[in-house]
Amino acid sequence: MTDGIYILANDVVVDQLIALVNSIRKNSEKNYPICVIPYDDRLQKTRQYVDSKNNVELLEDESLINRWEKFSTQIWERHPTAIAHWQAKGIEGVNRMGMHRRFCAFEGPFERYIYLDADTLAVGDLDNIFKHLDSFDWVVYDFQYKDISHVFNTDSSILEKLFSAEQLASIFCAGMYASKRGLFTQEQLDWLLQELEQEADVLYSNGPDQSIVNYMTLKLGIQICNLSKHLSTDEVTGCCVTSPHFQEMGDQVLDKGTPLTYLHYIGISSKVFARVCGGENVDFPYRETFLHYRYLDNPSERPALDGEMISLKPVPPSFQKKVLKKIGLVK
Repeated sequence: MTDGIYILANDVVVDQLIALVNSIRKNSEKNYPICVIPYDDRLQKTRQYVDSKNNVELLEDESLINRWEKFSTQIWERHPTAIAHWQAKGIEGVNRMGMHRRFCAFEGPFERYIYLDADTLAVGDLDNIFKHLDSFDWVVYDFQYKDISHVFNTDSSILEKLFSAEQLASIFCAGMYASKRGLFTQEQLDWLLQELEQEADVLYSNGPDQSIVNYMTLKLGIQICNLSKHLSTDEVTGCCVTSPHFQEMGDQVLDKGTPLTYLHYIGISSKVFARVCGGENVDFPYRETFLHYRYLDNPSERPALDGEMISLKPVPPSFQKKVLKKIGLVK
């Protein structure tokens, strides 16, 4: 059985891709094959990097990509407002179509797989996630279930009729999940499209791919193992850089002394990583860990980051400026 890892990436996030691949190679006991799913056609740097690495490939199957883009388009064409809403913003077709390409993993080369967004680092061994695929068809490790509003349209009148409270407690972040090839049959996909004729309103158009994959798993009754609930209390850790209490210790990131499995740099723009790798002293959470893995193979190329540190946090305006802004005297 072939276990492998998919990463969605392009040249915009190539620095993050390099860091993620390095982290997987450093922390996983097994040399898992890695397949990079192209977000779009901006691939010159990505292709050059992939070609330089052993056991890393770029997904080149255009028919596979087109098939899942078509499926995604068919879904959003059934939504009552999404397409018109995006058009009003100047967006042609489906917003962030590249994010939907993660669905190629459903039919890709690996029999069992872990999918990872490029803005993550595998700061621990991923083997434990694969082991849980022995008992489950879908494995996640996050706390997205605490905030349904970024997965489904909470204003939809049919949401609570469609899914039970227990089902909604199973929602997950689409930045990392593990599953098996062929889990979704063509018959099931056709049925989902039929159901969405009446149910598409529950989808959250600002997180289009995340909403779809949650809808698919819940609608089909797939048993989801969330390690944040499944592991013992002394084993569970957080995973997002929005948690300020993690400790950076060498190769690891610790949550109250327990090593994280992966770290998700959610909410941090790819431009920030590019600026840091370009030598700008931009501060962001757990920057040291990212830089460690980005330049793991070539530490001499790591930027010095001299000069005054640039904070991502905007300086709060003074009370006087707030008042003037409110009454329209300043912008």
